[in-house]
Amino acid sequence: MQATYLRTLGRSAALAITLAGLVSCASVPTETADAALQRANTAMGGSALRSISFAGSGTGATFGQAYQPGMAWPKITYSSFSRVADYEHAAFREDAARSRAEPTGGGAVPLMGTGEQRTTGLMRGGSAWNLAGTAATPAPLAVDGRTHDLWTTPHGVIKAALANKPTVAMRNEGGRSLTAVSFALPGRFSATALINAAGLVEQVESIQPNPVLGDTQSVISFSDYRDFGGVKFPMRIRQDMGGFPVLDLAVSEVKPNAPAAIEIPAQVSAATERVTSDQAAPGVWFLAGGSHNSVAIEMKDHMMLVESPLYDGRALPVLAEVKKLANGKPIRYVVNSHHHFDHSGGLRTAVAEGATLVTSELARPYFEKVFLNPNRISPDAMEKSGKKAVITGVSGKRTFSDGARVVEVYYIEGSVHAQGFMMVYLPNEKILVEADAYTPGPPNAPAPAIPNALQVNLVQNMERLNLNVEQILPLHGRRVQVAELYTAVGKKN
Repeated sequence: MQATYLRTLGRSAALAITLAGLVSCASVPTETADAALQRANTAMGGSALRSISFAGSGTGATFGQAYQPGMAWPKITYSSFSRVADYEHAAFREDAARSRAEPTGGGAVPLMGTGEQRTTGLMRGGSAWNLAGTAATPAPLAVDGRTHDLWTTPHGVIKAALANKPTVAMRNEGGRSLTAVSFALPGRFSATALINAAGLVEQVESIQPNPVLGDTQSVISFSDYRDFGGVKFPMRIRQDMGGFPVLDLAVSEVKPNAPAAIEIPAQVSAATERVTSDQAAPGVWFLAGGSHNSVAIEMKDHMMLVESPLYDGRALPVLAEVKKLANGKPIRYVVNSHHHFDHSGGLRTAVAEGATLVTSELARPYFEKVFLNPNRISPDAMEKSGKKAVITGVSGKRTFSDGARVVEVYYIEGSVHAQGFMMVYLPNEKILVEADAYTPGPPNAPAPAIPNALQVNLVQNMERLNLNVEQILPLHGRRVQVAELYTAVGKKN
């Protein structure tokens, strides 16, 4: 099943997407690609390896969640971290217990000093999902990343390369000769595995698609190999992605051919992207139905959309819903709350629609730069359209008006979540649109013993700006009256 799956992925012109820049210093090989891979397979004990699990602890980072655009991803600490790679069924599982190692930046990690978070992510074939207890939540955006993580393990990269018409070259690094074997899993990633004289995989260099960065480089290094019943596995794994570290793991446990039992839940296999529209005021719609919400605002001769999140898979149906509500009016502006990748992953989709992107002035140069990157591994809507991004910035405050409706965009100052963090206020409708600063809890939930610092900061900004808010349209969760926010922070409005 493994070989069939990988060969299917291998039949594509995307094999032409190579890591030529990474192997530019290569010389003529002394062995064929297949011979080099078989040598590594034998040396690492991979021939009879159907699956492997490994665990350890270390540090990492929340990819795409930098405090400021262009900065390194925020650091986190892993008290425990484990992965299961099921090569036979193209399945993968990752479990982690993580906490913040620095106070600023995004991600779903609890704020600094407020505890540890446990996460579980799984993938099989073309489906990905997350577990919270026994509840499975579809995570289609994670398919590419988890597929990459499965087939760039030390043994996985050998199996994937053998099934996908590899090429070979020699590379000299620090006076040592390494065999560089390159291949591609079309639509997922392209990679080069560096194999040393002992037949061990020392490094995997890859390029994978990303909804914000486009084609994104990753470098994974493996060191301190040890033997586990004839299977060799590294005790240190380090990875950079998008130019910054994302993992530094000290491995403490390895189990070859460990049971995986990763099966796709029925609710995941049947899941589709759904967009619901709920009128919050005349000409203002709350677009929900998924993990991330958006807000459509009708102006006299055009539409504004607040937030185009995640990736094409979410952004395209959101844009389609806006068109249904628009009565033929074009989508002229798409406002981005902040630069974190889950909230900006649909901006390239909006570019393909012909919309002007409204970002913070702080984020504008960053987006102008990264949106020049191609997304050739798995072409997205922007790549297919050939359109270039048109971006306009907000410095503190900006007002949009058609003479009747007024839309004000403000910075949320002083938040530890992000710099250039923006909210949208409709003064006539007394509506506030915000992301991540406040995600409403269950109805009638009691106020927490210690107020959430992000929520407190949002209230401070509302009061600083004298915003007369009655209704909040959060970009996560349900829409609520402002009284719920004040209750959550232990205040009366």
